Amino acid sequence: MSRGLFAVAAALALALGLQTAACSRAKDPDALTDPAMKGAEVIAFMGVKAGDRVADIVSGSFTRAFSQAVGPGGKVYAVEPAEIVKAYPEVVTRIKGLASDPAHANVEVSTPAIDSPNLPAGLDVVFIRWSYHDMYTKYLGPADVDQFNRNVFAALKPGGVYGVLDHATAPGRGLGDTSTLHRIDPAAVKRSVLAAGFVLDGERPILANPADDHSKIVTHRSIKGKTDQFLLRFRKPG
Repeated sequence: MSRGLFAVAAALALALGLQTAACSRAKDPDALTDPAMKGAEVIAFMGVKAGDRVADIVSGSFTRAFSQAVGPGGKVYAVEPAEIVKAYPEVVTRIKGLASDPAHANVEVSTPAIDSPNLPAGLDVVFIRWSYHDMYTKYLGPADVDQFNRNVFAALKPGGVYGVLDHATAPGRGLGDTSTLHRIDPAAVKRSVLAAGFVLDGERPILANPADDHSKIVTHRSIKGKTDQFLLRFRKPG
């Protein structure tokens, strides 16, 4: 294949990967109804409780579960980055519908730029699922990930929790598969989050899958819904 044809093929593959990721996001399962997501265990690990204020970054699949967990005395800030809304406006439709339901009056939707999420101060928990890796891709900019983590650190109250749930790639791959396979090395996540001042407070293999060889894009029919996922909990000192 000539260099020109190779470049075109690579560009098409990247575009397809980004479109596939966005479309799958619009159809994400719900943590209250899909047992494979182990929503109750994830929420318990994050320490979310009644009355808490939670920011759900790139919201959707856990927003309803968070809304139920924090109750009427709590608040869920559903943050759908402007970069996603501009490219794929359909992905925000569902979450706005949820927020308009009186049963979830504690949900507030915002659509800021990813580098300026305008998170309210004094949050108990910030959570990002399947999208930390996207911050390194054209899907979300790419974003200034270091600045994003500093923004999260500033928004959390002392002792607050920052949770990252994402698709794992092979150890040592770092950021090498974020755009192609939509996977990220958990060690790379740890390095970037710890650099913002957080401490690693725990990790759970509840969504791990040793049978996943990390070689396929996460939407591949043979692995979709069964990827090897990692769950990390960081804490703001204090």
